[in-house]
Amino acid sequence: MSSQQLAQLAYLVAAMLFIFALKAMASPKRARLGNLIGAVGMLIAIVVTLVVLGRVSYTWIIVGLVIGSGIGAYLAMSVKMTAMPQMVAMFNGLGGLASGLVVLGHAWLPETPDTQLAATIGISTLIGWVTFTGSLIAFAKLQEIFVSGRPTTFPLQKVVNFTLLIAAVILIVQWGLFPEQRWLIVPLTLISITLGVLFVLPIGGADMPVVISLLNSYSGLAAAATGFVLGNEGLIIAGALVGASGIVLTRLMCVAMNRSLVNVLFGGVGKVLTDGAADKKTVRRYMPEDAAMVLDNAQLVIIVPGYGMAVAQAQHAVKEVADLLAERDVDVKFAIHPVAGRMPGHMNVLLAEADVPYEQLYEMDEINGDFEHADVALVLGANDVINPAARYNKTCPIYGMPILNADKARTVLICKRSLRPGFAGIDNELFYADNTMMLFGDGKETMTALVAALKA
Repeated sequence: MSSQQLAQLAYLVAAMLFIFALKAMASPKRARLGNLIGAVGMLIAIVVTLVVLGRVSYTWIIVGLVIGSGIGAYLAMSVKMTAMPQMVAMFNGLGGLASGLVVLGHAWLPETPDTQLAATIGISTLIGWVTFTGSLIAFAKLQEIFVSGRPTTFPLQKVVNFTLLIAAVILIVQWGLFPEQRWLIVPLTLISITLGVLFVLPIGGADMPVVISLLNSYSGLAAAATGFVLGNEGLIIAGALVGASGIVLTRLMCVAMNRSLVNVLFGGVGKVLTDGAADKKTVRRYMPEDAAMVLDNAQLVIIVPGYGMAVAQAQHAVKEVADLLAERDVDVKFAIHPVAGRMPGHMNVLLAEADVPYEQLYEMDEINGDFEHADVALVLGANDVINPAARYNKTCPIYGMPILNADKARTVLICKRSLRPGFAGIDNELFYADNTMMLFGDGKETMTALVAALKA
């Protein structure tokens, strides 16, 4: 068996492991196993590429491996769970950067590329740099540095974006027709960098889970295109799987929000639309001791985690509340909305960190019917995903989005810092409902006080 045949066989094994990994990661119980299987598959692909094909010098690879591993280990141990969406955004961006740099170097090799190779380099350049700069803006929006988390728009923004995209396509076609014109990669790179920035700027925090999924798909497509440039079957397969899974997840996020991808990318959802009417409404403010009395007499409590829980790092205190209620024979369930937080699965990750049993986590479709029988819906920092206006108010930006039926519980306990609108920028009428008890304050501090009240 030749080295080339051995490499192809190893890539096939790696591809099978990637598929098994994606299947395992679809379940919270098997996510860690899936991650390990995927890592083994990638290790096989890398070893085969380096050893069997033997096309490179190991000096700089070892240097990069040591530096990269050190940075990765530090980030894995130091980054807070609340910053995980930002880290995922940067992972996507670095994947795009790697693809962009590889094909940029490949474009200046002594041999003139043929038509197909030149066009493929152009496609990889476009996707790679858009992914990189778009992910940087997503990171900045999530971290709220340099740019606001709200949509940033300007006149003729859509026209400018469309013009840049058409210009990039024209450059790719021209390079494919005239492969010797390598200088075309320079304006193509600059346009792609600009397009990535302008692509994410008008998207608000409410749509960030979709953006992260889409950028993840872009990073995979860039890797697959780079695989064609390098003639590496393993990179093509891995990139195609990441691209496909990212598109599927993006579609699921859009369905969960009842919005099209075009509306997510160009709708500008997230601008504050409140008109001051909230100030004229009555809010019933309660203390943790009042909430403890209500919870102490409940039989079914459904906890709805939101981004506010993540910001306050309150998941461990919430777990303690759930344990105290369970000791009183209270049935406790957690309701997870698909787009709660700032990335897909954000709430699942936080609750898993607090050792909340997987059996207590329920997806929206599974648990929505239980709210009618719940004595208490305990909401922690969630806003848009429980806003009843999504059911009937055709003028609000979240109209038609499936929501958790928290308002149908006998009592709704909402823990928030203030009455500020959520990512969609609209007021939540549930805050003023007759069956709502508002607990204002930091999520962790409030839940800690609630634990003390329950123990007392």
